[in-house]
Amino acid sequence: LQGPRYISPAPHGGFVVSEECGDVKVFTSSRKLLCSLSSKYRHQFGNPAGVCVDVDGSILVADEQRRTVHLFPVHGAPICLVSAGLQRPNGMACSSFGHLFVADAGENCVKVFK
Repeated sequence: LQGPRYISPAPHGGFVVSEECGDVKVFTSSRKLLCSLSSKYRHQFGNPAGVCVDVDGSILVADEQRRTVHLFPVHGAPICLVSAGLQRPNGMACSSFGHLFVADAGENCVKVFK
């Protein structure tokens, strides 16, 4: 890993890690690299920060530089979930009720999205 920042558990015992160098890596339960999101989805990150995994196994990534949150589904293309209203998104968490919690360090608050 190059500058690991945030980490989240993933389905089947794996985990997801954002890196300072502008990528997000997915690992299996045996700690082997499964994929790089920038390679798999051909997505260019600015500065990936918080990561979390929803109940469907989709990976969500907060991009601090681009002020966005993208969803990377198990199958299909990435989806921009939040493209406005964030100053400096950092940590994130997904609830089992479909809520997304984003810590916005630029506004010193936690924002909740449904």
